[in-house]
Amino acid sequence: MLTQAPRGTRDVLPTESYRWQYLEKKMREAAALAGYREARTPVFEHTELFLRGVGDTTDIVQKEMYTFKDKGDRSITLKPEGTAGAVRLFLESNLYAGALPCKLYYLNAPIFRYENPQSGRLREHHQFGLECFGASGATADAELIILAYHLLESLGIRNLKVKINSIGCPNCRPVYHRTLKDYLADRFDGLCDTCKERFDRNPLRVLDCKEKKCRELTKDAPSMLDLLCDECRDHFAALQECLKSSGIPFEVDSRIVRGLDYYTKTVFELITATKDGELTVCGGGRYDHLIEQVGGPDLPAVGFGMGLERVLMLLDSEGVTIPEPPQYDIFVTYMGTHRMAAFDAVQRLRAEGLKADMDHCGRSLKAQFKYANKTGARYTGVIGDEEAETGSIKIKDMETGAETTVPTSEAAEMIRKAVWGGN
Repeated sequence: MLTQAPRGTRDVLPTESYRWQYLEKKMREAAALAGYREARTPVFEHTELFLRGVGDTTDIVQKEMYTFKDKGDRSITLKPEGTAGAVRLFLESNLYAGALPCKLYYLNAPIFRYENPQSGRLREHHQFGLECFGASGATADAELIILAYHLLESLGIRNLKVKINSIGCPNCRPVYHRTLKDYLADRFDGLCDTCKERFDRNPLRVLDCKEKKCRELTKDAPSMLDLLCDECRDHFAALQECLKSSGIPFEVDSRIVRGLDYYTKTVFELITATKDGELTVCGGGRYDHLIEQVGGPDLPAVGFGMGLERVLMLLDSEGVTIPEPPQYDIFVTYMGTHRMAAFDAVQRLRAEGLKADMDHCGRSLKAQFKYANKTGARYTGVIGDEEAETGSIKIKDMETGAETTVPTSEAAEMIRKAVWGGN
């Protein structure tokens, strides 16, 4: 049906967009405090970027990407995640030649994944992501975790947990893969079909399986933390020291591996308890070899992604009310033939920074007041014969019912003083 949005997508109505704007404002402020600046990348990229970056063994690449051929017979994919596009921007624009680290964020970025729509995540959802290129220290990892934790906490999300893990690097991970495969080999027949496919290509992902039987079979699996090389062990210890110093409660969870192949060393998730169980609000980690993998210099990087729909859903479940701003500060009504006087008054009020409007439908004065009331305007203005003749406007406070007549030139200042104390 043409009048229905496609499954897994949803509209944001004018009556709810203020909630998104409030959230985006808070996210921008949090990013700016840590020196992150906004970048915007295309909605689609060349498919090869995700095959090389995200990894062809991931569920995203194998099952979830929206991929198509364009008219030039090029394979194009709608972004299934934000990091690969940010890395491509970083390289194509030669940002690596500037001062490092390079800190950037993207906001309200549409992400597309063909999967069963679920709570807080749709086939088209939107992310807030931060990426830090060129910083190898654990302080950069900790900075992102702390930023995400304080942002979510300030929004009103409670019962937050930070879970961290280290999945090693190309030096120590192959040893762990062999150890893990030896462990899984004796339990192979009991694994789900997806994990059987992962066994050879990416055994680490078996630990991330949500199937009950797989979780039971892997509950005593060897931990990567026991096989870290000295560099990875020191990095993970430094991360924990930073989080402790900042008073951020965290727990080490060796089962966190994340769903993307590019992660190295640190992986983390911010989780909150809901009536339906634990829900991941934010996830990220370090990806020290991704930039080189897609054709750039050997530079370390770390980042995270946070779904806006999921955050808004959690705010609702926590009973957090985001204040709705009035649509108008003042709605100007008019009598008889004084439409142009009302029009000129509205333009003047807008020019002085007030949200103002008037009737554009030829309603009666009574109907204009009724409509003004529906918009939630704090004030209404009335221009009748006397006001039109004297260049004034009668202003009514819709909360108290008080009325006063002032020159149109002074109306904006009067309303500003009443609403904002003159600012």
